Amino acid sequence: MSYETVIGLEIHVQLATRSKLFCADSTDFGAAPNTQVSVVSLAHPGTLPRLNRKAVDFAVQLGLALDCEISRFSAFDRKNYFYADLPKGYQITQDLHPICRGGHIRWRTDNGTPRSCAIHHIHLEEDAGKSLHDQHPADSLIDLNRAGVPLLEIVTEPDLRSAAEASACLEAIRRLVRWLGVSDGNMEEGSLRCDVNVSVRPAGSTRLGTRCEVKNVNSFRFVRRAIEFEAARQIEVLENGGSIEQETRGFDAADGTTYSLREKEQAHDYRYFPEPDLPPVLLSDADIDRLRAELPQLPAAVELTLLENFGLPAADVAVLSAERDTAFYFLDLSRQLTATPSRALANFAIQRIKPWADNHNRPLADYPLAATTIGAYLDLIETGKISASAAAQRLLPALLDQPAADPEQLATRLDLLQNADTGFLDQLADEVLARFPDKVAEYRKGKKGLIGFFMGELMKASGGKAEPGAAKKLLEGKLG
Repeated sequence: MSYETVIGLEIHVQLATRSKLFCADSTDFGAAPNTQVSVVSLAHPGTLPRLNRKAVDFAVQLGLALDCEISRFSAFDRKNYFYADLPKGYQITQDLHPICRGGHIRWRTDNGTPRSCAIHHIHLEEDAGKSLHDQHPADSLIDLNRAGVPLLEIVTEPDLRSAAEASACLEAIRRLVRWLGVSDGNMEEGSLRCDVNVSVRPAGSTRLGTRCEVKNVNSFRFVRRAIEFEAARQIEVLENGGSIEQETRGFDAADGTTYSLREKEQAHDYRYFPEPDLPPVLLSDADIDRLRAELPQLPAAVELTLLENFGLPAADVAVLSAERDTAFYFLDLSRQLTATPSRALANFAIQRIKPWADNHNRPLADYPLAATTIGAYLDLIETGKISASAAAQRLLPALLDQPAADPEQLATRLDLLQNADTGFLDQLADEVLARFPDKVAEYRKGKKGLIGFFMGELMKASGGKAEPGAAKKLLEGKLG
């Protein structure tokens, strides 16, 4: 029997606020254990939470970017459970009245095809602390620096059908939260984590199977591996006549397997009830309109512009739209260089400017060459005045050392300009053909691919200065 995998995600996004969700403790990563705590995050008796307004703003902006319905009324609840790293014995979250409902996560496949996954809701909540089990030979250690850090949990519908789709969906969220500046999306530091709900069902069935939740998967590769293993495990159980038990499972990154943690809790297990110390969040249309006006142009709109208005291939669009700074830098460069072919400018941005910025750990805007210089440099290549290899290997490094120089004048001083003079090329062509009479005969008998050989010899003889178009036309004329 063939099976279909059904996947839903619960994506936890740490918001880029400077302080925690309900108190002023710092959220900076990497501080010494238990140094970013206070009487509020330590749950001392008599302390009261106070909501971080910036976290609410970030939640609304992400919801708007995902086409969610923004709740004018949302409220907090207590989710009761007892972990050593949860100081209060409960987590403040949103159960019945989340801040966002509906919406879609959108992305494009490698060939540019649009895909989407529906969102059930997005809610605000605080993070727990962290239990460290490998720092002491006998004891688990508790670091409460993360306790109270603001999170958004994005709960999707079970719309995904493969590990690759789930990974792409998560990557789309990471790009969007970084694009908006609501989170750094750093999975290594725990700023973006994912619980994966996996079930399988017979192919063609519309009834959902029993799902298992794989907790806290913290990389795109691990998401794929966890889903692939868990789907295969469930299929094996069913094929052997067993049934799937609803449970929470962990993921072992060392061997790529999942393992049972506990039976899956139901909502009543957490004894949710309204948080008595926090009033509801009331948003007006003016609040939402203000936050909408602050949004930048979104990734999907930029992708569409690059595909349709600029005619760029999907692979180039994926690179240029991966980060907001890269996309906007390219668009600004394009506005300044309207006469430069978009494909040439995109290649230069991807192959020259972005590597320079990455290698120097500098923003793209710090690239030493002005837009007019970049345009003049690319024009030399497009018009055949200089070969692409000579431009990349000799002219560009010289320009980076002398950013104020005129590209054509510098190319002239470096003796890099190609020669399309008929007399110059005619003599070289005659010399090349005279040296290889046997290959001339083969060409004339139909082996037309030899034109590449003759071009290579002519370019060598010219020291790379022969203009390729004129040289090829002359050779083909002489060879008949």
